[in-house]
Amino acid sequence: MREDFLHYIWKHKKFNIADIKTVQGETLFLVSVGQHNLNSGPDFFNARIRIGDQLWAGNVEIHIKSSDWFLHNHEQDRAYDGVILHVVWEHDTEVYRKDNTPIATLVLKDYVDKEILSNYERLFSTPITIGTHKWINCEYDFKDVNDFVLNNWLERLYFERLERKSRTIDRLLKDSKNDWEAVLFKMLARNFGLKVNRESFFSIAQSIDFPIVRKIRSQQGVLEALLFGQAGLLNSDIENGYYSSLVKEYKFLTQKFNLKNKHVLPVQFFRLRPTNFPTIRLSQLASLYHKEQHLFSKIIKTEDLNEFYDLFDSAASGFWNTHYNFQKESKPSAKNITKSFVDLLLINTILPVKFSYAKEQGRDIDTTIINIANTITSEKNTIINAFNGLKKISKSSMDSQALIQLKTEYCEKNKCLQCAIGNALIIK
Repeated sequence: MREDFLHYIWKHKKFNIADIKTVQGETLFLVSVGQHNLNSGPDFFNARIRIGDQLWAGNVEIHIKSSDWFLHNHEQDRAYDGVILHVVWEHDTEVYRKDNTPIATLVLKDYVDKEILSNYERLFSTPITIGTHKWINCEYDFKDVNDFVLNNWLERLYFERLERKSRTIDRLLKDSKNDWEAVLFKMLARNFGLKVNRESFFSIAQSIDFPIVRKIRSQQGVLEALLFGQAGLLNSDIENGYYSSLVKEYKFLTQKFNLKNKHVLPVQFFRLRPTNFPTIRLSQLASLYHKEQHLFSKIIKTEDLNEFYDLFDSAASGFWNTHYNFQKESKPSAKNITKSFVDLLLINTILPVKFSYAKEQGRDIDTTIINIANTITSEKNTIINAFNGLKKISKSSMDSQALIQLKTEYCEKNKCLQCAIGNALIIK
């Protein structure tokens, strides 16, 4: 038995409340179960309960056993002086107030439906077979969850994930003195780095005052020099005209803008496909900002997936048609930003930025966000594959983002009682 289950039962009145009595034999009538307190102090504040003929207003404390009151030293804590009801699963000792009057005690075990208890125990049970484990607690029953419940919960989880991402955007906005273009640049740079170079690219963007980008982005080669130089990629002795021009341009930029890059994290090439090399991605980022002088405003106005593909239709500069690094030549191929890469930018940067900006402006664009997210193909990773193995559920990026939120913020933290799926399986 877990205490949070008792909180859940009490909060949602998932027990027989028609004819309940305290262990002292007094009848109970719940006017209000109180407000759930997630901080220190009693578990529920401001409850109103009729005990016998007396209406009480105060706090409720919940434990597995009555003796936990003393185990947690509540008798020494004045914060518990206002407790009017002690709710327990097992009653093993009397608990008294300072004036030696007993605190009314309710034993929940006597009033909880056996099916609810059985469903709860099944959800948190350990597999009998030695050496096996459940990937998530509801693994055996996930497929049976009603589609209406599941779809509504996934939509809510998607916005929870957007809210989490918006906290990062809010911090960047504060640091950049409310410059939304600067925030977009940092977020895009971070996601151009993908998983391997994400933090490195973010540190590059952080090392550059965005007004510098504004001043030089009309010259693509100069912008490339800035990004490559801040990334520490212009420190070698390489003999080719393109590289030499970048080095020369970066030296000028360093002097003009007093550039520093000592806090920039090194970029990685190891275990990357050549199309994802930092050289290619940085050149594509420079090309995008050279091509689109008003990128932020266009992103905010755009609501159609194909229009986003057109907006991000850029390629690395000509040198990279025959190179993946500065030295070795390769078979000719244009290094365009692909639609699948734009999908990743939409999921991880563009939609969170649109959501955060609308929230700051006091506008509701939830429907627009959902419509765009539902037109983007579902991500494919171990989490999504595992959920789809239980039930074919992830059809779009909204689904896949919601499932990632579900796994990381609920399943892995055993927060089944705060999950609509867990609730549906317990209260069938």
